[in-house]
Amino acid sequence: MAITAAQVKELREMTGAGMMDAKKALTETDGDMEAAVDWLRTKGLAKAAKKSDRTAAEGLVAVQVSGGTGVAVEVNAETDFVAKNAEFQAMVGDIATAAIGVTTVEELADAEIEGKKVSEQITDKIAKIGENMTLRRMAKVEGELVATYVHNAAAPGMGQIGVLVALNGGDEAFGKQVAMHIAAANPASLSAADLDQAVVEKERQVQIDIARESGKPEAVIEKMIEGRMKKFLGEVTLLGQQFVINPDVTVEQAAKEAGASIVGFVRMQVGEGIEKKTEDFAAEVAKAAQG
Repeated sequence: MAITAAQVKELREMTGAGMMDAKKALTETDGDMEAAVDWLRTKGLAKAAKKSDRTAAEGLVAVQVSGGTGVAVEVNAETDFVAKNAEFQAMVGDIATAAIGVTTVEELADAEIEGKKVSEQITDKIAKIGENMTLRRMAKVEGELVATYVHNAAAPGMGQIGVLVALNGGDEAFGKQVAMHIAAANPASLSAADLDQAVVEKERQVQIDIARESGKPEAVIEKMIEGRMKKFLGEVTLLGQQFVINPDVTVEQAAKEAGASIVGFVRMQVGEGIEKKTEDFAAEVAKAAQG
């Protein structure tokens, strides 16, 4: 019988299997949905569905550069043990290479590696390794030169923190220094103009409240706030931060001395922003005792 796209979609949603695997399962079972699920289970291809509700907050960030384009990709797994797995690392490296040619994480999921979509590659790896995995995000920068730095590297070009810096002018050595600075200092934005204005206004209000507690006149308070906000912006913006390589100058001043203009950066850290499920040991034992 003819297998419809709707049937394939339904089976994929039920099992987490790849498109071609779902289609083959339906073909082998003459379109019987329950039999197709069992067929996938016997082949080890339906494991992904059982893992999908488990938190994947470990994994790797991989960086890749081609010409004046740099990309960072985060692929998550449940444990740091998987991040040390050579097969997982190879897959993440391939995904980063594929990311050079796309612009969004959705396009990346649909991109093909050796004839199979990235999303299907991940599903296959879930079935094989036995942990939930997710393609979480990607980010790009462009410039005349893109420098990279990976902190806590698990393999070449991938680790716990990946940094890209896009420069116009300057050289690779200076770019690497800035990338290392970003890894350590974790700036919120390139400059004050790029900073989320909601963050700026929140900080301003905090400083206003603190200053008014002093009981000083409004004119004095205004000057206090101006100075404190200048200090705040210097601490959270890349160009305003003191350069870790030479704290006597800001990153912006160091760039000028190096004949460079920093036009963009990405700092991506594995698992940042993911709420990990935690359970204390006593609760875990009590749960086990209850069966």
